[in-house]
Amino acid sequence: MLARMTTEPEQQIGVGSPDAFQRLWTPHRMAYIQGENKPSGPGADDGCPFCSLPAKSDEDGLIIARGERVYAVLNLYPYNGGHLMVVPFRHVADYTELDDAETAELALFTKQAMTALRAASGAHGFNIGMNQGGAAGAGIAAHLHQHVVPRWGGDTNFMPVIGHTKVLPQLLGDTRAMLAAVWPDAAAS
Repeated sequence: MLARMTTEPEQQIGVGSPDAFQRLWTPHRMAYIQGENKPSGPGADDGCPFCSLPAKSDEDGLIIARGERVYAVLNLYPYNGGHLMVVPFRHVADYTELDDAETAELALFTKQAMTALRAASGAHGFNIGMNQGGAAGAGIAAHLHQHVVPRWGGDTNFMPVIGHTKVLPQLLGDTRAMLAAVWPDAAAS
């Protein structure tokens, strides 16, 4: 069902004063906002998905590559096709809690992610970063993870909001296989 777009403000009796703003509703995001797949507490044993993923096969866990201290995994709620995260195996919440070896491998995997995404999809640029703490927007604040989001010129549009359509050209499993095949150390694995 498509959302109704109009240039006239909608009158809603009893729900506030008309303000001439148009509203764009995205109810499909409520599952994420309400905590779907979020841990129930601060510890590794409280349902942390980043702690349980490594026990799965790469295909089932959408894991692209594994290192000694970190792994790369596709985001279940991607902003763009190929949106992945680099995650330490150890359950830590804050970047300052990483030891030097974890910090180095996290940086290496971020570089490898960029190389793989360029090779697989011709990404024009990247948004890279981590949200530290719930107040900063971390969906799973108890387990550090760094986002690597590929970007292309003109990739921002209203398809998800207006058409209820995510413009993701592949299934997550296919994206995982494609990136795993071009991961810089794939030949060594």
